Amino acid sequence: MLRLVLVPLFVVLLVADTSESRIAAFLVFAVASFTDLLDGEVARRRGLITDFGKIADPIADKALTGSALVTLSALGALSWWVTGIIMVREIGVTLLRFWVIRRGVIPASRGGKIKTVLQIVAIGLYILPVSLGLLRGGVMLAAVAVTLITGADYVVRAVRLRRRPVPAVAEVLAEDKN
Repeated sequence: MLRLVLVPLFVVLLVADTSESRIAAFLVFAVASFTDLLDGEVARRRGLITDFGKIADPIADKALTGSALVTLSALGALSWWVTGIIMVREIGVTLLRFWVIRRGVIPASRGGKIKTVLQIVAIGLYILPVSLGLLRGGVMLAAVAVTLITGADYVVRAVRLRRRPVPAVAEVLAEDKN
């Protein structure tokens, strides 16, 4: 939830578009991104992985990365085609998750986690008010490539899950007790 609260502050700082505000925006983005890592680690270690978390976590990720991508493109720092590809994939995967929700939850894959890290690093490089040569573009291209590959993987996983029968109420209740 902290990530969602930090999104408006991050956008305001990024839109101010001064060196100081960009550094502040980078710090807010870094803190928000770190909460994602921390949240996942705590949930796994304590066995607190829930269906709510499996849905809410990706939505918070998309709010943060989506607002960053759209704002960077609006400021002319990032090409709109990059934002478009990533946003279509992110919204598509979220819709796929809801499409199959009655049959099960599609948890984040290892590739999806790599995609998230690449996107965060690439976005962070674009937020910083320094010239980084080809580095930021190269990292962003890697992020776009992994975004597309993992998006295709989620489509395959969603179709497989959708083909499974809807579990009976008794099965769902028994699974929730475990």
